[in-house]
Amino acid sequence: MQTHVNGITLAYSDRGTGLPIVFLHAFPLNRTMWEPQEQALSLQFRIITIDLRGHGESDAPLWRYTLEQSADDVNAILDHLAIQQALFVGLSMGGYVLFVFYRKYAARVKGLVLADTRAQPDTAEGKVGRFQMAQSAYKKGPFAIVDTMLSKLLSPATIKTRPGLVQQVRIIIENSQISGIAGNLMAMAERPDSTPLLSQITCPTQIIVGELDQATPPSDAKLMADHIPNARLAIISNAAHLTNMEQPEAFNQIVASFASELGKYKHH
Repeated sequence: MQTHVNGITLAYSDRGTGLPIVFLHAFPLNRTMWEPQEQALSLQFRIITIDLRGHGESDAPLWRYTLEQSADDVNAILDHLAIQQALFVGLSMGGYVLFVFYRKYAARVKGLVLADTRAQPDTAEGKVGRFQMAQSAYKKGPFAIVDTMLSKLLSPATIKTRPGLVQQVRIIIENSQISGIAGNLMAMAERPDSTPLLSQITCPTQIIVGELDQATPPSDAKLMADHIPNARLAIISNAAHLTNMEQPEAFNQIVASFASELGKYKHH
């Protein structure tokens, strides 16, 4: 489905009934990365997956991108769907968007699942890496960044033994638009430090990280878990950065049990 908000067209899917759970994808992927979650969890919950601006079937304007803009887009989609409060799941870049979203729209957040993401800003070296990736994608096309990205997103074992999954991720990246790739690299490089926000997060929070995640390692997850009041931490074995695709059963179980508990009491 599509809706026109904030001057652009955004694409999303909306499946199932019950507690709304909104999923925000990683870079440079799109909402199709949540298929294993959508299929399993829409039997119990209302699952909304969004293509953030610059990705998937949403517009990818050639203009400046910020995470704040993406958070505003998500807020506008909730308005469009008449959803007051939801549980939000953000993986990697999706998690960065959620920090901004929580800062601006905390009243809409019933609970948070922060997966394979981090509160700290980019290092100087990290920013240079993003700049170089944007130049490489701009000069040679999205396929130029596929190999770099695959090794960050998936574990070596997955890359060796699961060609179907690797191909699925590869195709998503290859079909990404350059404007969105460059724009969101810029948005991530410019993101603020969210560490000071952690202690102010009052909603129930579940943190998930792949044991083999090198992009946002378990140490980043522990930092969030230590500073967010009453946060829970789950480390998924045999998974790197895309925990939800590499170990969907484990991921779904964590989200489902967290969501079921959340559904039982009213959070103000």
